[in-house]
Amino acid sequence: MTVDSTAGVPKKAPGTRRKRGPSRSGPIASPPEPELVQLLTPEGERIEHPGFSLETTPEELRAIYRDLVLVRRFDAEATALQRQGELGLWASLLGQEAAQVGSGRAMRPGDYAFPTYREHGVAWCKGVDPLNLLGMFRGVNHGGWDPNEKNFHLYTIVIGSQALHATGYAMGITKDGADDAVIAYFGDGASSQGDVNEAFTFASVYNAPVVFFCQNNQWAISEPTEKQTRVPLYRRASGFGFPGIRVDGNDVLACLAVTRWALDHARSGNGPVLIEAFTYRMGAHTTSDDPSRYRLAEELESWKLKDPIERVKAHLARQGWADQDFLDSVEAESEQLARRVREGVRTMPDPSPSAIFENVYADGHALVDEERAQYEAYAASFEGGEAR
Repeated sequence: MTVDSTAGVPKKAPGTRRKRGPSRSGPIASPPEPELVQLLTPEGERIEHPGFSLETTPEELRAIYRDLVLVRRFDAEATALQRQGELGLWASLLGQEAAQVGSGRAMRPGDYAFPTYREHGVAWCKGVDPLNLLGMFRGVNHGGWDPNEKNFHLYTIVIGSQALHATGYAMGITKDGADDAVIAYFGDGASSQGDVNEAFTFASVYNAPVVFFCQNNQWAISEPTEKQTRVPLYRRASGFGFPGIRVDGNDVLACLAVTRWALDHARSGNGPVLIEAFTYRMGAHTTSDDPSRYRLAEELESWKLKDPIERVKAHLARQGWADQDFLDSVEAESEQLARRVREGVRTMPDPSPSAIFENVYADGHALVDEERAQYEAYAASFEGGEAR
């Protein structure tokens, strides 16, 4: 059977031109931005949300403030170390501390996180030593921590692939009958990757207990969000059959409440959730990037007024829950952390070349053992006993 693609189209008279419809090449008006879940305003005022409640004690809020400050200071020190030639590269989280600390503290100990290469705040919440994390960026290890000990996977450089890893792990949790959940981190740019959309499909169909946490920091390197999608990212979830929600990514309390709800939703057998944390990348994509070439200074200044740390600090001051001694002690602790990181990075030993044969297979392999022996015999033939 053939189909006539011109059926129903009126014939035009000879010598006449058919009227053209509206051009599709021009800009299309975007719908109004949706409301996002917010519990703490940029001015530090605590507000209620009808769908998400959160009770926090003064001690818990002070601990959250400490997390935010220490994570930012560590990040700043890592950036400085890269500029000094001590690290090969660094991807700063500046501006995204609330999204990472809030979601990181929402996890139970058994919940497993699959990060990208920027989740330094989540790593902090999962107990990963910053020095172990920096070893990869110095080139002396491939991660430096045991993922199964921390329930925090190694950093993933390939954009979006960790969403599939997280989904597969979550499907395994279901088969094991465990009462845990999984969270997969990615950015707005990764949401365009096929791997992420395939993960959405598998997670939905198999009802996997996984939370997809998208940090929409507005820029996929130099590509703005409007070049990625014509609808808010969280709405993509509905096309795959599971709920999506947008949260103020600079509000640590909202990120905590929403992520805690989403993880409980997933672990209770209700399937996946997509969270879009609406935030902003205050720094460069990585230390090899110059954002001044593609975005306006006015945009950066407007987001400085929404700083995630300042709003928590303002709230603590409003409530009278933090005095100057507390703030000074946190600042001093952050400087102590920076010194430890700085000194630790500069004194990191180079790995032995034979380390390349370690952790290739979980239980070892005869061929790898043979290759190791051959290499070690070869290295021993050099003066000093090791080839470099």
